[in-house]
Amino acid sequence: MSREAARTRSRVLVVGATGRLGGSIARASLAAGHPTFALVRPHHFARPDSPVLGPLVAAGATLLQGSLEDYSSLLEAVCQVDVVICAVSTKQVLEQKPLIRAIKEAGCVKRFIPAEFGADPTKVQICGMDYGFYEKKIEIRHSIESEGIPHTYICCNFFMRYLLPSLVQPGLDAPPRDEIKIFGEGNTKGVFVKENDVAKFTICTIEDPRTLNKTLYLRPPGNVFSMNELADLWESKLKKSLKRLYVTEEQLLKEIHGKLKLLKMLHFP
Repeated sequence: MSREAARTRSRVLVVGATGRLGGSIARASLAAGHPTFALVRPHHFARPDSPVLGPLVAAGATLLQGSLEDYSSLLEAVCQVDVVICAVSTKQVLEQKPLIRAIKEAGCVKRFIPAEFGADPTKVQICGMDYGFYEKKIEIRHSIESEGIPHTYICCNFFMRYLLPSLVQPGLDAPPRDEIKIFGEGNTKGVFVKENDVAKFTICTIEDPRTLNKTLYLRPPGNVFSMNELADLWESKLKKSLKRLYVTEEQLLKEIHGKLKLLKMLHFP
C-alpha cells in the first residue's frame, strides 16, 4: 500500500490488544492497511521480552502505554486516532466509562466499537442468573448513545473455542463418545464463530457508513447449527450413534439454580 493510501485509512486504537480477541483485531486492522495503535498496560512494558507484545510489534502496531484506570493516558491515546475498538474482558465492561469520557472530550473519534462481541444484551433472556452482566453492557450502550458518540455494536454470539470442543457439554473438555445431553428439543440454532473471523468483520465495519450507529450481527450460514445437527455431525465422524439425553428447560434451570445456591453458600461471587 502506498503512503498516500495509508494516510487515507482510519487510524485505529485497540484497547485490550494483549488479549486473544484484541490481538486478532489489531492484526486484522494492520492487515487491512490501517495505522494501528495498541493501548498496553505499564507492566507489559516492564518486560521487553513479553510474549504478548512481540507479535503486535512484529505486525507493525504502535504501542502506547496506558490503561482504563489512567485517564490522562486514555485521552492522549484517543486524540491520535479516528476509531477506537475496545476488546477488554467481560469483567471490565463498566471500566469503559472513562474511555467513553475520553472519546467525548477528544472529539476526533468517528467510530467507537465497545466490548460487546457476544449475544445482543437487549435481546437476551437470562432469568437473573448472569450477575448483571447484560445489564452492564446495556448501561455502556446508554452512556455511548447519551454522549452522542458514533458507534457500532458487534454481536457475534458464541466463540467456538468455548463451546465446540465439548460439543456444548458442561464440564467436558472433549466431545462425548457414548452419550450427549441435548438441551430442550435440540432444534434451536446457535452461531459459532472464531476470533479471527470476528476481528476481520469488525475491521470491515469501521469505514462502512451502513454500519454507523447500528448493531452488526455475525451469522455466517455455515456456522449456524442446532445441538441435534452438531450431534449428527459428530456421530458421522465417530461412525456410531450416541445416546441422546434430552434435558428440558425446567430441568436445566433447576440444576443451574441449585449450583448458584451452592456457590452462594460457599461465599463465591
